[in-house]
Amino acid sequence: MSHNTRQATSQTTGQPTGQTTGQPTGQTTSRNQDLLNRARKHIPGGVNSPVRAFNGVGGDPIFFSRSEGACLYDTTGRSYIDYVGSWGPMIAGHNHPHVLQAVQQAASRGLSF
Repeated sequence: MSHNTRQATSQTTGQPTGQTTGQPTGQTTSRNQDLLNRARKHIPGGVNSPVRAFNGVGGDPIFFSRSEGACLYDTTGRSYIDYVGSWGPMIAGHNHPHVLQAVQQAASRGLSF
């Protein structure tokens, strides 16, 4: 299936991300299915428990490769608005520079005590 696309831009810098946004393509579906099949070999159902709900609505889970601000990006670069926000913790958005810096500083002091 083909679709119209537009150049995605970073919400932090306003610069092009090199990714496009738009409707799913055969490439998106095929890449997702390949990743799901690989994951099913190692994880029951191929996903963590909340994502298995996709089966209840007749769909397969989407594999995301990155996030920024209010958007998640799948492995083909398609953007999705995250209306869930990780059930609250992402109130500042995904990958917010100040939050990222604080996490990196904390992690540099050790990951487990």
